[in-house]
Amino acid sequence: MGENILVDSHVWVEDPEIAWTHGVVLNIKGDEAEVKTNDGKELVAKLSKLYPKDDEAPSEGVEDMTRLSYLHEPAVLDNLATRYGLNEIYTYTGNILIAVNPFQGLPHLYDAEVMEKYKEASFKELGPHVFAIGGIAYREMINEDRNKCILVSGESGSGKTETTKMLMRYLAYFGGHTAGEGRTVENQVLESNPVLEAFGNAKTVKNNNSSRFGKFVEIQFDDVGRISGAAIRTYLLERSRVCQVSDPERNYHCFYLLCAAPPEDAERFKLGDPKSFRYLNQSSCYELDGVNDAEEYLATRRAMDVVGISETEQDAIFRIVAAILHLGNIEFCKGEDADSSSLKDEQSMFHLQMTSELLMCDPNSLEDALCKRMMVTPEEVIKRSLDPLGAAVSRDGLAKTIYSRLFDWLVNKINISIGQDSHSRRLIGVLDIYGFESFKTNSFEQFCINYTNEKLQQHFNQHVFKMEQGEYEKEEIDWSYVEFVDNKDVVDLIEKKPGGIIALLDEACMLPKSTPETFSEKLYQTFKNHKRFIKPKLTRSDFTLVHYAGEVQYQSDQFLDKNKDYVVAEHQDLLNASKCSFVSGLFPPLPKASSKSKFSSIGARFKLQLQQLMETLNLTEPHYIRCVKPNNLLQPTVFDNANVLHQLRSGGVLEAIRVKCAGYPTNRTFIEFLKRFIILAPEILKGEYEADDACKWILDKKGLTGFQIGKSKVFLRAGQMAELDAHRTKVLGEAAKMIQGQVRTRLTRERYVLLRRASVNIQANWRANLARKISRYMKREEAAIKIQKNLRRQIAIKDYGNTKSSAVTLQSGLRTMVARHEFHYKLKSKAATVIQSYWRGYSAITDYKKLKRASLVYQSKLRGRIARKQLGQSNQADKKKETEHEREVELSNRAEEAVDKSFVKHSDESGDEDMGHDRETTHSIQEDDGTEKSFVMHSEHSDDGEIRHERETKHTTIQADDGIEKSFVMHSEHSSDEEKGHERHTEHTIQADDGIENPFVLDSENLYNNFSDVSHITNPFRDTEIESLTAEVEMLKALLQVEKQRADISERKCDEARELGERRRKRLEETEKRVYQLQDSLNRY
Repeated sequence: MGENILVDSHVWVEDPEIAWTHGVVLNIKGDEAEVKTNDGKELVAKLSKLYPKDDEAPSEGVEDMTRLSYLHEPAVLDNLATRYGLNEIYTYTGNILIAVNPFQGLPHLYDAEVMEKYKEASFKELGPHVFAIGGIAYREMINEDRNKCILVSGESGSGKTETTKMLMRYLAYFGGHTAGEGRTVENQVLESNPVLEAFGNAKTVKNNNSSRFGKFVEIQFDDVGRISGAAIRTYLLERSRVCQVSDPERNYHCFYLLCAAPPEDAERFKLGDPKSFRYLNQSSCYELDGVNDAEEYLATRRAMDVVGISETEQDAIFRIVAAILHLGNIEFCKGEDADSSSLKDEQSMFHLQMTSELLMCDPNSLEDALCKRMMVTPEEVIKRSLDPLGAAVSRDGLAKTIYSRLFDWLVNKINISIGQDSHSRRLIGVLDIYGFESFKTNSFEQFCINYTNEKLQQHFNQHVFKMEQGEYEKEEIDWSYVEFVDNKDVVDLIEKKPGGIIALLDEACMLPKSTPETFSEKLYQTFKNHKRFIKPKLTRSDFTLVHYAGEVQYQSDQFLDKNKDYVVAEHQDLLNASKCSFVSGLFPPLPKASSKSKFSSIGARFKLQLQQLMETLNLTEPHYIRCVKPNNLLQPTVFDNANVLHQLRSGGVLEAIRVKCAGYPTNRTFIEFLKRFIILAPEILKGEYEADDACKWILDKKGLTGFQIGKSKVFLRAGQMAELDAHRTKVLGEAAKMIQGQVRTRLTRERYVLLRRASVNIQANWRANLARKISRYMKREEAAIKIQKNLRRQIAIKDYGNTKSSAVTLQSGLRTMVARHEFHYKLKSKAATVIQSYWRGYSAITDYKKLKRASLVYQSKLRGRIARKQLGQSNQADKKKETEHEREVELSNRAEEAVDKSFVKHSDESGDEDMGHDRETTHSIQEDDGTEKSFVMHSEHSDDGEIRHERETKHTTIQADDGIEKSFVMHSEHSSDEEKGHERHTEHTIQADDGIENPFVLDSENLYNNFSDVSHITNPFRDTEIESLTAEVEMLKALLQVEKQRADISERKCDEARELGERRRKRLEETEKRVYQLQDSLNRY
């Protein structure tokens, strides 16, 4: 390829991260080229490591990669990545279908409408699809009466199982029976998948539903093309997974389904959490995302019903599965004897009991079968005990044997239920088998799987060679010198007898003292010169084989144990004696010749099965589907180039390309070839040539040899297409340079003329524009001066008017404010005067009421005392009663008159509201006969500004006309002024007419002594006084009512004045605000 790489060529270059990346060649020095990649990096690479890139390839990719201009590794990878990005997961490589797992549901690709569309279309009439492969196989089987097989391969997680399901669905759609015909063969075939998946699939590191066995489904058809029978063959079930599970993988699905079974089933089998079982808790993974084990358990039971497994058989199957779980929990410890073993604890005893109950065998016999061995010698039969490790190995061997027999019974039962058509002459086989595997640790299972893939790759290479051969024969070209790439040497290395690896492994297994080291040493000596065998360094038991997909290093530590396939006689006898017919049926009695433990090789048996499979495939015409896993994250839309490239190599796709490249990898029809390369010989257009002659003319002109001209196509050897493209690129480059030179010259001249013309126009326009701007500026300046003059005059006039208006408004506001203040002061002064007058009147009335009440209390007490004294002097009073009666009447009349006058005078004094000064009245009454009686009433009123007090004291003295001088003193003392606390006293003295004046101050003792003298003049006076006081009280009540009315009126006027003042205050505030606004406006101007 390197000789056809030129500067500026688009090429593919290796990248350590993404496998291949494209770039442009910047420079070439010798056998190295400097390349700039599409991400901007510059690197140097060997020309031999560069591959040309087709710039004219469709942006959506091509459906058939044989149509690629360059059929090499990076072009194939780029085409797959391009189509995967568009959700186009299927691509052809000739008749081989490549299916890239989308890791998401695409139901629109598999519905009934799509099935019908592909049913009526011929091969490659529509886009690539798994239905197209199924359709071409079915039509060729019917039309050409040839048996077909479809081989589905790929690594774990690439979608082989799902692809197989879709194929079987489509074949059932093609050759199925009509609805309502009951349990049909196609339904049983389809429903067999869930059953086999439950017991043969498990979660691995790369796939959540990885098939751990190979499966070949043979679907038989009758003469009219309807499915009449089917048979299922399985290959190499991974038995070691039953006892050994790596983290984060899982054991077979059926164990977890049974643990999630309904409560009645779980109770019957004494099952629970999967974490409690040793065969399941070796890994931390117990559940799968998006999978409900309880629902899957019921779905598996329904699928068993469809395929014809009875309810009794189903119970027996799951009883055996539960027994295997309990069997794994049996643990051993050292026994009493040396090298013996016994059950470890009660828990182990429980699981032993449950295992024996589920298998319906004797628990003691089960314990002996696990812990002891029978050794047969010519002389006798020896019963030997096993140590705990040997007992554990025996336990695991029994579990693997039981599970393997159960799986084989399921496959056989499905085949019997479906039934085979012995009269059928047409069949389509679907092979779903494991792909090439290479891990960090590769054991016997990987060795057998890769051996299978080597055989299938050999068959694949032969098929691809036959397709190429058919194409060449069709075009009638010479192909006798085409070399065929074969991998027969590595197949012989594995299976050749004697001397192959499998034969040497069987030989080592039969020798009692063989170890992995001795087996590996035998391999080193036998194949030390074989080019496909490599001895690794720093290891004693590993070996490396060079497969078609790459080197794989195997660890032979467990090769010997895993290759042994014999049943321990004790196990066979134990289970054959089971009371359960199903269990005993799995272990039928052995022939007498085989009653002893006999060695059987799994490798030899698998080799035989594989040979039978290859014989079947050789009798049919194959179709290939290669499944590819785009990434290890199991995420959609992620395309890992390195991972896909590895699968393309291991899947044989690139090997098929090598086979094709060994012949004529590139072919084009005459029209396509001339359309692409006619520019290399333009003289052909001037003459009239046939298409094949024109193509040969171009190839001869460029000095190419080894090509072939067919009937309708041109066949080119590897590299010739790239060489023609290099010539084409060179011619196009020279033509482009010439065209670019002429175009650039013309464009430059036209640009110069346009620029010159434009510059002249710009200058003229610019000068005119500048003159217009100057004239416009001068006019604007003159107009601005006039505007400024008028504006300033208008502003001055407006400012003067505003100032004057503001001053007038301010003056009027201030004057209004002063007048309002004076008016408010007068109102407040008048209201204060009115309030004071009313308050003084109220205080005077209050004091009067208090004094009156005190006087009445005092008088009542005094009269009581006088009455008590009078009781003792009643006799003397009776004597004087007659003489004094007339005088008492007269004195009573005079006293009433005096009281009336005093009441009138006191009323006049109380009505004076404005003066508020003290008043005092004294009344004296003297008689004509020389007896002098004086009645003094003293009233004192004091005003402190806010509180008004009245004091009244009345004293009356009556002196008889017999010359006896009597004096009556009434002393009243009342103090209601709490703040000043002063006392007032008033004394009244009545002297007789004899001219003797005796002042007498009445105290308590004198009152009692003169009680008899006063008693005769008190009664009339008392009645009269009560009446006068009553009248006075009534008058005072009337006055009080009038005063209350006046107070209410004053209060209302005060409220009105207050509201008026509030309104005027608000108006004043508004005026002040306006004044402030005017002042601000004046300040601004």
